[in-house]
Amino acid sequence: MIYTVTLNPSIDYVVHLSHFADGLTNRSTSEEYYLGGKGINVSCVLAELGIISTALGFTAGFTGKEIERLLIAAGIRAEFIRLAQGVSRINVKIKAEVESEINGGGPPVTESEFSALLDKMNDVRDGDTVVLAGSIPPSVSDDAYERMLARLADKDIRTVVDATGSLLLRVLPYRPFLIKPNRQELSEIFSVSVESDEDIAYYAGQLMDMGARNVLVSLGGDGAVLFAGNGEVFRSGVLRETVLNTVGAGDSMVAGFLAGLERTNDMTYALKLGTACGNATAFSAGLATKEKIAQVLCQLP
Repeated sequence: MIYTVTLNPSIDYVVHLSHFADGLTNRSTSEEYYLGGKGINVSCVLAELGIISTALGFTAGFTGKEIERLLIAAGIRAEFIRLAQGVSRINVKIKAEVESEINGGGPPVTESEFSALLDKMNDVRDGDTVVLAGSIPPSVSDDAYERMLARLADKDIRTVVDATGSLLLRVLPYRPFLIKPNRQELSEIFSVSVESDEDIAYYAGQLMDMGARNVLVSLGGDGAVLFAGNGEVFRSGVLRETVLNTVGAGDSMVAGFLAGLERTNDMTYALKLGTACGNATAFSAGLATKEKIAQVLCQLP
């Protein structure tokens, strides 16, 4: 079983405007609603690939109920901790002459509610995969991922962490199976400008020295490169199509990579499927569909 953890899920409300007039009433030309949250994105793309996952995290209020309903409708097991107060956040994405976002803070999480989520880690069995992805709510301490990995430390599982900054660095002593920084995040972590292939290899190696077992670096339009724990390096290119959407592309890559490993246990195929899923999302209005993934996969070199 693959478990995905999204501590601060959302419903993303995307509003399209022909023109945004500051201080006046604006009327949209079209609107869309999407599930939001990095772990949830991973679960959704896994579902498109025919792999059942269990989504964990926190939900609250009427938006939380809708998040769970939509996940279940997509064939995903939703086992969220229901919070006593607040509502799961709504993130507003305004697409006009320029794109703007208003992201909610999320509902408050008490220590007892966080402990209930930690107890969910007891359900994880040897051979499972746990994906910790995205930011944490303001009310949750920044050792949240550390505490979850500590609860999992005696299990023979794959742990995947897709986070940034100190949130990522603090989990490296727990030797996560995979982390997925992009070029910009590598630059921010080490306070340098990561530009060349040599830079990428060096700083990915630094993260491996700090505990990461495998490092998947997303390079946007330049593809991706995987630095494996056995010393091998795998590279994948991308297709050249019009990019419609970058939200969730990295999460889609993680989903494809994990699905590839589940199917074949082959790093080369896993990276190719991961790249196909990331591209498929980038070339779509929302997350990748199985049809778009198949189309992209057969075109990748």
